Amino acid sequence: MTTSNPQETGGSDRDMPPLTPGGGAAGGSQVPDPWGVKRAENLITGLTGILSARVVVTPLGEVSEIHVLTTSDVQAKQVVRNIESALMAQLGMKIDHRKISVAQTADVRPIEQLQEDAVRSRAKRRVVIFQGLEVRPSERPQRVIVRVKLSFEGREAEAEEQGTDTTRNRVEAAARAASLCLDELLPDNSIALEGATIIEAFDRKFVLVAVHGLGGREAQLLTGTCEIRESTERSAVLAVLDATNRWTDARR
Repeated sequence: MTTSNPQETGGSDRDMPPLTPGGGAAGGSQVPDPWGVKRAENLITGLTGILSARVVVTPLGEVSEIHVLTTSDVQAKQVVRNIESALMAQLGMKIDHRKISVAQTADVRPIEQLQEDAVRSRAKRRVVIFQGLEVRPSERPQRVIVRVKLSFEGREAEAEEQGTDTTRNRVEAAARAASLCLDELLPDNSIALEGATIIEAFDRKFVLVAVHGLGGREAQLLTGTCEIRESTERSAVLAVLDATNRWTDARR
């Protein structure tokens, strides 16, 4: 970031009237009005290439300093000229160019947007990604095989579990397979399924799972849920991820 104070012909302090409650100029000494300052700042930030602005006034309401942050693709001298012209045309204020300080940044986004983007990116990031699910009949009668595929930080893991062909056992088989995948993807930690079941609440059905997570000497019982929409097996896998995502993220 660089700061410049361009030298150009401008008026003196006597040409610069105080801000008034309406944001314009007036004669005599008046107490500075915050809304007048805000109006000037809003006018300046609306100019091309300006990201933010701060107007500093004296106790009499006269502008003593104007600080602006601009993008690096605009010239500081042109920014100063634009500010002088805008304040004169809109507010009747003649500002000495020496009171305008211009700072430039290579990033075109204000700090507030950078913070919002960082939070949004963090919220959208998925720790473990659900890659696939396969449910097929086993060679043994009345049994099914559930295969789950997950990925984590570019690595993939698959696990297969077999169970009797009942709703409860299919849910448990899917949850166990998901837990085995996680256990493989987190070699420095341990994941084990405690149990999985189907519950009803709010006129809907959910899969509820409990998973033991062991990292170092710390053991936690993690729980997660997922509403059943497509299949019970898929909801069981998603419930395991719901239970472990925060725990997994803390161990990146």
